Amino acid sequence: MAFYSPPFIEPEVRSQIDRLVQERNAVILSHYYCRPEIHEVAHFVGDSLGLSQEAARNPAKVIVFCGVHFMAETASILCPDKTVLLANIDAGCPMADMVASEDLAQRKKEIPGVPVLTYVNSPAAVKALSDICCTSANVVAVLRSLASKQVLMTPDKNLAIYAQKLVPEKEVLLWPGFCPTHHRLNLKEVEQLKRDNPDAVVVAHPECQPKILKLADVISSTSGLIKHCSESPKKKFIILTEQGVLHPLKKKNPNKTFLTPASEMICPNMKKVSLQNIIDALQTMTPVIEVAEEIRIPALKAVERMMAVPRD
Repeated sequence: MAFYSPPFIEPEVRSQIDRLVQERNAVILSHYYCRPEIHEVAHFVGDSLGLSQEAARNPAKVIVFCGVHFMAETASILCPDKTVLLANIDAGCPMADMVASEDLAQRKKEIPGVPVLTYVNSPAAVKALSDICCTSANVVAVLRSLASKQVLMTPDKNLAIYAQKLVPEKEVLLWPGFCPTHHRLNLKEVEQLKRDNPDAVVVAHPECQPKILKLADVISSTSGLIKHCSESPKKKFIILTEQGVLHPLKKKNPNKTFLTPASEMICPNMKKVSLQNIIDALQTMTPVIEVAEEIRIPALKAVERMMAVPRD
């Protein structure tokens, strides 16, 4: 049987965080890819959009977002009446940085009338120029919901290729962006891991390259991946996504085995967030992430259109 050992957190540190949370009327949100100790002090752990939705419905007036910049922006878009703090201001997202609003505005001029479908892993200014957003969980349903045969998807080309295969009636125009962490998965390593563990279920995130997804038994969002592994009667899984998911997977399923390729699947930006960052943010009430109204309102429309699409 696999053994789960929770991370050790100094009682003084936990007590200090609890006190500051109460004083500030705050809630701590952590993405799955953050460090295990961040999960343990967070009130909610989830994917980027799920956490922003929790921020909007939670009665707390202060949101401490343990994740990367675009996630805190999305929280600000959904709840402008709250103070959104990004635990570590240096935690960015290389994929989100691969699409700039100026470049998207120019591309839209080149393809007039073609709707823009943008992954939530993107800057607020890009969402504001988009017709609708999507997540890795609902990308197929959102793509299918659009009336236009041609659609421009930004910024993740791997997610776009995955969606195109499931919605072949659409012509998806690609943006040359990708997640460096998922993109560097080594095909030979994955093939060897499958050969060594023929009884394991291969579960992959759609941000992986097509050649990797061909080897997967299940392709799912981060939340979907955790749900599948937790509900499956199988006992062994090969996990092809950022290694932060191993903590919730092992915590929920101590009797199951989770394997990863030899090359470490680690997002360096997500791992920048520390317990001290949380304490500092709550003490100083900085750094605040706030989206200007002229960007927030059109970006909100793109997010709300996504939320209105029925799930498959």
